[in-house]
Amino acid sequence: MSVDFRRGDLPTLPDSAPVTLIDDEGHRAADARDGGFDFPGADELKSLYRKMVVARRFDVQVTTLTRQGRMATYPSALGQEACEIGATAALRAADWLFPTYRDTIALLTRGIDPVDIFPSFRGDWHCGYDPSAHRTAPQATPLATQALHAVGAATAAKLKHDDVATLAFLGDGASSEGETHEAFNFAAVWQAPTVFMLQNNQFAISVPLAKQSHARMLADKAVGYGMPGYRVDGNDVAAVYAVVKSALGRARAGGGPTLVEGLTYRIEAHTNSDDPSRYRDDADVATWKTRDPIERLEKYLLSTGLLGEDDRRSIAAEAEDLAARTRDAVSAETTLDPLEMFDHVYAAERPEMRRQRDFLAAELARSDEATGANA
Repeated sequence: MSVDFRRGDLPTLPDSAPVTLIDDEGHRAADARDGGFDFPGADELKSLYRKMVVARRFDVQVTTLTRQGRMATYPSALGQEACEIGATAALRAADWLFPTYRDTIALLTRGIDPVDIFPSFRGDWHCGYDPSAHRTAPQATPLATQALHAVGAATAAKLKHDDVATLAFLGDGASSEGETHEAFNFAAVWQAPTVFMLQNNQFAISVPLAKQSHARMLADKAVGYGMPGYRVDGNDVAAVYAVVKSALGRARAGGGPTLVEGLTYRIEAHTNSDDPSRYRDDADVATWKTRDPIERLEKYLLSTGLLGEDDRRSIAAEAEDLAARTRDAVSAETTLDPLEMFDHVYAAERPEMRRQRDFLAAELARSDEATGANA
């Protein structure tokens, strides 16, 4: 009996200090090597800034509309723009994104129109956009199931020799779920071209990280599965973009999966039904607001002359235009067919499904007759 002690390029525990390329004050971080990652170019940084400013205006607008009762719920990403946009922007067009319910601004980054994003939050459709057209899976509400989907898609791409990688978003709460273990393990064993972007916003709804994980940090978990892990300053979009881009390139080259932990903070409540004052201090929120990802990059761009007043006016106008289109989209009345719920469930409709469809159709007809709806 032999034991396979694998040697060579075994991953080691990551550095506890997050990878940072632009610090809180908007200065280039002191490490001249940039941690071994490529510092983004001027055009890339300006594009990331524009995306974050526009996405924040969108996020604030949707939160306001939700508080007005125009949508059932909306999980805000305020404060997490660097993680979501930095990681998503690192994808190629052919890659696939597997987002969660909080990653709406990542969908914007993939070019999905807000008109097609809201049907799921309004309860009209499970997904309002074409996943294949945008190479973006529906936003997952069950915790961590999307990680398995990402690994499955990546493995399929590998077996077909497609030059495709997948990116799965996870939250710190999802890191305690069984599906995450299965996804990490399968991805490592099969060397799937997947990057797991774990957004550690420090609360799983109302549970602080210290009450759900005893790990030194979440990036440490990668070593146990035999894949590299990195801890990144999740409010530094330059660092997130550089690390995820590097990990995606490694995945496409056959290097296997990577876990990236982005250390950040959720500024808003979990959703509009949540009261965060019951489980966190205002002082913590105030501290993290001083580490704002947009202000940090803006300081850098202004200090280096890469951003001018004309740029800021143009970006602000684009953000207001999107906010206006968002208000129109959410306020628009929709006509729904209840029988649509049976569509697209099976390729060939099953007898029991047909019986349920016929039953509902008859109930609707009786209701219309009683109310004179179609008279």
